[in-house]
Amino acid sequence: MSIVTDVIAELNTERERIWLECPQEIVDMGKGIIPRRTGSHGQYLTTLMFAESEARTLSDEYLWGIIEAAEENHLDLATLQILTSQIVGYKAAFFDFVGMPEAGGFVARYVEAAAAATTLEEFLELTGAAISYVNKVHMWVDAVFPWGVTNGFKRVDA
Repeated sequence: MSIVTDVIAELNTERERIWLECPQEIVDMGKGIIPRRTGSHGQYLTTLMFAESEARTLSDEYLWGIIEAAEENHLDLATLQILTSQIVGYKAAFFDFVGMPEAGGFVARYVEAAAAATTLEEFLELTGAAISYVNKVHMWVDAVFPWGVTNGFKRVDA
C-alpha cells in the first residue's frame, strides 16, 4: 500500500467514526475547553469563530476549488501539490491552534499524502476523501457554535 491509499482509508474511517458522534475535541471546544488556551481576554468565542471559518474555507473554498481546477485540467499535479502544502499545511496547524489537534493531524496527513501522489487521479481520490472528512468536521463545529449569541448584534435599519 502507498501513503495515499493509507490516508484515504484513514480519512474515510475517521469520517465514518464521527458521522453521528461529535468528536470530543469539538465538544470541548464548544464548552470553552481549548488546549492551547486560544482566545483573547479570557473568552473563546473568537476561537470558535476562527474554527468555523477555517473549516468552512478549507472545504468549501480550497478543497472544492482544487478539485474543480484539477478536473478541468487548469492546474497540473505539481502545482496542486505545492498549493496544498502551503495552504492546507497552514490550515492543519491552525486547526490545532483553535482546539482541534486531532482534526489538524488528519489534515496534515492529507497534506503529506498529497505530496506523495503520483497521478492526478490519485490526488483527486485523496482530495475527495479529505473534503468529505473536513465537511463533517465543519458540520460539527457549526453544531457547537453558539449561534444565539449573534442575536445581540442585530443590524440597525438606517
